[in-house]
Amino acid sequence: MGREFPAFSESPTEWRALVGVDLEVKPGRYDLSVVAGEAATDQTTYRLVVAPKKFATRELTVDPAFVNPPAEAQARIQADAERLNRVWASSSPVRLWSGNFVRPVAAPANSAFGTRSVFNGEPRSPHGGADFSSLAGTPVESPNAGRIAVADDLYFTGNTVVIDHGLGLFSLFAHLQSMDVKEGDTVVTGQMVGKVGATGRVTGPHLHWTVRLNDARVDPMSLLAVLGATSK
Repeated sequence: MGREFPAFSESPTEWRALVGVDLEVKPGRYDLSVVAGEAATDQTTYRLVVAPKKFATRELTVDPAFVNPPAEAQARIQADAERLNRVWASSSPVRLWSGNFVRPVAAPANSAFGTRSVFNGEPRSPHGGADFSSLAGTPVESPNAGRIAVADDLYFTGNTVVIDHGLGLFSLFAHLQSMDVKEGDTVVTGQMVGKVGATGRVTGPHLHWTVRLNDARVDPMSLLAVLGATSK
């Protein structure tokens, strides 16, 4: 799928790698090549099958300025996008997370990853994360250890915290009421990074959690399924 996913050592004889399938990858069969050895001479290829998936559609009503932003907001929107693209490309080359990932809030996810979004009657990009219906002021906990790459107010996502977990894995929390970390901070699993709010393009208070893995948009719930507290 045009991406490389670094592996990490679990023991002297065991290595693992997280492979992310982006939201827009077409169904089909893809070759997954595992390359080992300093000279990269040992290679094994597996067949990865991406099955078809039908996503639901949701219709939302928000401030018109977040559907068709005014001209004076365009420069800020472009700068936000370029900033995030630089962040996605500058992950720590070493793994910063360890152990199991945990839920950032206790509430269940109420808006599924990949849902097709229609804002004020106009189709927009599919939902690239999971939403959790939580009360304003609810503490948001880091799902695992990492470094704070962004802690700022962005146009669409409002008060936003991005955690670099290393090896291309990121968590982004959006629409926060407040942020309790600053860029460059290191955090541990379960540490509060902010509070649930309703900033940016929202219909009400909730937590939006996006996961990026080597620039692939993946479902946060799948990360919990693979590396969560109940994974084997």
